[in-house]
Amino acid sequence: MMNENRLTRNIIIQTLVNALEPLDYIHAFWEGGAAALNRIDEWSDVDLYLVVEDKKVDETFLAVEEALKSLTPIKQKYDVPHPPESGLFQAFYKLEGASEYHIIDLAVLTLGSPEKFLEPEIHGDAVFFFNKSGKVKARPLDEKAIIGKLLKRLERLRTRFDVFNSFVQKEINRGNYLEAMDFYRVLTLASLVDALRMKYSPIHHDFRTHHIHYEIPSEEIGKLKRLFFVKDEKDLQEKYHEGTKWFHKIMSEINRKEIEKLIRKS
Repeated sequence: MMNENRLTRNIIIQTLVNALEPLDYIHAFWEGGAAALNRIDEWSDVDLYLVVEDKKVDETFLAVEEALKSLTPIKQKYDVPHPPESGLFQAFYKLEGASEYHIIDLAVLTLGSPEKFLEPEIHGDAVFFFNKSGKVKARPLDEKAIIGKLLKRLERLRTRFDVFNSFVQKEINRGNYLEAMDFYRVLTLASLVDALRMKYSPIHHDFRTHHIHYEIPSEEIGKLKRLFFVKDEKDLQEKYHEGTKWFHKIMSEINRKEIEKLIRKS
């Protein structure tokens, strides 16, 4: 068993490469996330992807877990359900002998899965450890599909905000500040984040706050951060009004031509 101080992300990955590459039903193995975006630091988790034969998903997870156990016990495993037709199977692993931040986010994709998460414009430059016979390839970015999806989300966002954002004020009026804070978070602030994404980083319009510090102007991040931190009931009322006004301003500035231009620049 490895000493805790020696169990680095590189050791974890190399152990998996050694165990998985010889298996003929595993076609490709790569790292995405922070590695693909060149943003790895000491707190980065380990975002790993495997493409396997359609009927070999269970065997793949067993092979991964045996390899990890050869290094250190698996402290926790958390399965994430996805629709079977997606061809995506996902689990998170926390290892006893690794940093608590080196959680492994493993996505096992079937060869027939329609989504491989490899478009560099969206997911960065994947770091491949092996890709047998080059069977796994990134698809060209479907700009038309992304723009269509974004415009639908934009209209839904506008309607959702108009219908439900007043729930914050309703609960303030009632003196129900816990409910008001929750609605402020999931309606006002979440809508603001989506709107800012669509204005400045439409290629990542559905990433919520993930990577937001790298993709939204620092001045806007400062304003958003201030709205996120509420000190008391009076502050909530003021920031709710400010956030609502800002949302409408951002939405008035978003237009299809700008969205298309930013996506094509990605």
